[in-house]
Amino acid sequence: MTDRTLVHPVNLLDARKDTDSILAAHGITPKHNVPLSAHTTFRIGGPAARTVSPTSKEDLITVLRACRETRVPCAIVGNGSNLLCPDEGFAGYVVFTDSMKQITADGTRMTAEAGASLGALCAAARDRGLAGLTFAHGIPGTVGGALYMNAGAYDGEIGSLTTSVTYYSPIEDRTHTVSGKDCGFGYRTSCFQGANLVLLSAVFSLTEGNPAEIRAEMEHISARRREKQPLEYPSAGSAFKRCPGHFTAKLIDDAGLKGYTVGGAQISEKHAGFIINRGGASSADVKALMTHVQARIKDLYGVEIEPEIRTLGDCVLKWTEK
Repeated sequence: MTDRTLVHPVNLLDARKDTDSILAAHGITPKHNVPLSAHTTFRIGGPAARTVSPTSKEDLITVLRACRETRVPCAIVGNGSNLLCPDEGFAGYVVFTDSMKQITADGTRMTAEAGASLGALCAAARDRGLAGLTFAHGIPGTVGGALYMNAGAYDGEIGSLTTSVTYYSPIEDRTHTVSGKDCGFGYRTSCFQGANLVLLSAVFSLTEGNPAEIRAEMEHISARRREKQPLEYPSAGSAFKRCPGHFTAKLIDDAGLKGYTVGGAQISEKHAGFIINRGGASSADVKALMTHVQARIKDLYGVEIEPEIRTLGDCVLKWTEK
């Protein structure tokens, strides 16, 4: 599990200063040396040289254009719920989209900005008597992250409800809108993965329902999550994707790996599909633990399991097509 490499400008310090100056002209002031551990549910990660939290798509695009002009490294992050950040931090800009969180409704269709939390989207649908999103209640990500991963649970997936998605292409310096059927949604995948695009918003098609019944179903799902998942510890959710023909958590459990620990990282004793931060876990601890689990499952069952957790390197934009 490795971060994608990136070619930095010759003088990264100067590139950051130049970027700061461009952003200052637009009234945008980045924060300096922000610990990424404070911005991920794993509570892991060293300092980012700069962080920015745009509140509009216009400001977001302004930041991306500035970073592209100076060729400074730039990573796009929602609320860090499915993310492992490096112990050494990040030398460029981390752009958090979770301040872009507007949600609107028009009949049975709901439009949400990429930074809106799934919890807020579910609550807004429930309050309007719109059904279809109960499966997502309790998933701690943002709309953008959910689209990127085609997040799902309890026999539901976000892609099945998606009418359209609007995104920005940094290389083209243009926004595009595509239909949901053209997003390549599959199990924990979409056309946005590895595509060097920045998600801005999406439209979801729901159905009319009974608010009381929707609320009851959400409460039922919440109870199931509390019962089965180690929500009392920092984690990044499910550590590995479901393996075709197998339940990955059961494979890990049957391999005797529940409770297996590397440093402060541990395979949860409550749910073998989760890696938790027992206290002071490093990114290196988590990576070593995941590598051990993958090797053990391969050795015992001949099955290769893939990480569901993303690294910060997966979120870094490229400024050229090469």
